[in-house]
Amino acid sequence: MAYTAKYFLQRVKVVNETYKHWAEIGLSNEAIYNRHIRDTYHISRATFYNYLTIPYARLLLDIEDKEQRRKKAEPTLFEF
Repeated sequence: MAYTAKYFLQRVKVVNETYKHWAEIGLSNEAIYNRHIRDTYHISRATFYNYLTIPYARLLLDIEDKEQRRKKAEPTLFEF
C-alpha cells in the first residue's frame, strides 16, 4: 500500500482509540505508551503525544468527501 494521508490518519485513529480505551481504565500516559503503544506501533514517545493532538476524525471525513467528489466528477465509459 502507498503511504498516504488517509492511511496515516487511520493509524493515528487506531493509536488514539487504544489510548482512550486504556485511559478510561485508569492507566497513566506513560504506562499506556510503554505497555500498549511502543512495541505494537513502533513509534517514539514524542510521536505518540503528537498523534494524540491530531483531529483525525475531521480530517478523515474531509479526505473521504474529496474522494467522493472526485469519483462523481470522473466520467465513466458508459455515461452519456
